[in-house]
Amino acid sequence: MSRSFPDQHERGSGTVLAAGLALVVIMAIGLVLLLAQSAVMAGRAAAAADLAALAAADALRGLTDGEPCAVAADVAGRNAARVVSCTAGAGQTIEIRTELLAGTTLGTATGHARAGPPP
Repeated sequence: MSRSFPDQHERGSGTVLAAGLALVVIMAIGLVLLLAQSAVMAGRAAAAADLAALAAADALRGLTDGEPCAVAADVAGRNAARVVSCTAGAGQTIEIRTELLAGTTLGTATGHARAGPPP
């Protein structure tokens, strides 16, 4: 004697639904991790730009030896970044743009900083 269930054609649909939900959760976690990695890389690029700008400003003011942009490039290199632009401004200020040597899936992280004597 066989018993027939009214929803026989829907057997296993819960498994498919659970698998689909698990896939959505895994993709959401992957996206969050990718964005977190990008935020960390942006912070590193900004820190490299800050340190390079401070070192270049010291060189520009004569507090340390060296040409300001070369000093900035050296400091950026020590922080796994490269100087994209180095511009001396008015009042012994210097503006530095950097980008990290290692890129992410979403692109290369960049940083920007300006340093000089206090106003």
